[in-house]
Amino acid sequence: MTALPTPLTPERIEALFTRDGQYLCARWGRPVAPVIFGLGDDSLNLFRSVLGAACAHARVPMTEADPEMGANLMLFFCREWDELSALPDLDRLTGQPDLPQRLQAQSADHYQIMRFESRGAIRACLSFARMSGPLGQLHPAVLAETLAMRALLSFAVEITPSPDLAALIRAAYDPVLPDAARDPSHALRLAARMAQG
Repeated sequence: MTALPTPLTPERIEALFTRDGQYLCARWGRPVAPVIFGLGDDSLNLFRSVLGAACAHARVPMTEADPEMGANLMLFFCREWDELSALPDLDRLTGQPDLPQRLQAQSADHYQIMRFESRGAIRACLSFARMSGPLGQLHPAVLAETLAMRALLSFAVEITPSPDLAALIRAAYDPVLPDAARDPSHALRLAARMAQG
């Protein structure tokens, strides 16, 4: 995982949202309706609580159901990737028929798919976590916070929680800023809002 350096300069913020030379910082444009698969009741309650706190910090409403999709934030937990093959309609859901095999071949620990509105805001997020790897060694609250933060913005790298990251997420949800930005100068605006506290 990528540890965030501090303080977050505009250049470092830009790097967090740049993939293949293209900058994209997108946030949710609709209330988040989460559903979680593969956890026991105790962990499920903890994850829901942490997700609620993360959304409240970012000022993103949470809801029981999205009117179009039902759930728009789906978190899947498994011991090994081949377990995903048993999920009905996984190919249609992800658009990737060989996803479990590819993740297994890459020895990945986490994989995330985002879908976007026509104007660029996040419309849906699918997050997959393999619990037999390093993620499974994290305290459940830390794991929940990590996955919640990764789902709140279109990060181009995998991040881990930090106070600077929390401040960045809150800044990105400033109502003055657009739901999605593709100009790297957007990173300067984020840095300025973080400096203002």
